[in-house]
Amino acid sequence: MYAFTFHRPTSVRQAANLLGKHEDAKLLAGGHTLLPTMKMRLAAPAHLVDLSQIEGLSGIELKGRSISIGALTKHVEVANSDVVKRNLPALAELASLIGDPAVRHRGTLGGSVANNDPTADYPAALLALGATVVTNKRKIAADDYFKGMFETALEPDEIIVKVTFPIAKKAGYVKFRNPASRYAMVGVFVAKRSSEIRVAVTGAGGNGVFRVPAFEEALKKRFSPKSLEGLTIPAEGLNSDIHGSAEYRAHLVGVIAKRAVAAAVETPEVAVSDAPENGA
Repeated sequence: MYAFTFHRPTSVRQAANLLGKHEDAKLLAGGHTLLPTMKMRLAAPAHLVDLSQIEGLSGIELKGRSISIGALTKHVEVANSDVVKRNLPALAELASLIGDPAVRHRGTLGGSVANNDPTADYPAALLALGATVVTNKRKIAADDYFKGMFETALEPDEIIVKVTFPIAKKAGYVKFRNPASRYAMVGVFVAKRSSEIRVAVTGAGGNGVFRVPAFEEALKKRFSPKSLEGLTIPAEGLNSDIHGSAEYRAHLVGVIAKRAVAAAVETPEVAVSDAPENGA
């Protein structure tokens, strides 16, 4: 690592001020992406702004027909949350599949969403559920938030405070994991909310997470895996590497999408029950 100055603010305002004051400052949440890149000298920020001492950035709370999750809430907390498992089990399942136990006990929702790794799991959930990213400045709809590989709508001094997930009538998430990294080679999140159906794909796109309108239209006619039989997506624009070609990933999207719909169909609809967790 190169030398850097470490800051530990106690409020979101202090953290935002530090970002505004130091152009080369980086936020530190779980650190599972930033610290390894610094150790390999792929990144050398002169200032690190640690968010761990800021109160109110973690926790899970059910509010009406939505679940609000603080930015510093760890993956394991989402996976084990009774509120999430009762009302949005597909999201709990997604969190349980992230990395390994060490990653899940340190990595955070906000860190993953801010980083927007093209193979990360959470972006698929945000896009499929029509989630809202709440920052210290504004609210950003998921459709407007993701701008490309590792790119988001966040401004330089903008900090994610929480993410609000609407509860779906039916939802399912399935991913085909890289056996070494456990990142998604292809992950598909399917969500049915009233008359709206969304299908979001992570891991496959060269430009990050994306929706599949053709799959959504087919599922509107009948929400069943059989509705996707014979449907494919073009390989153009998909990732191609030593783990799988673009054509392979295109095929996987169809296979995994059907499994995600099957998981959603098999999950019983749940009744909403108010129960805040972790002081959110």
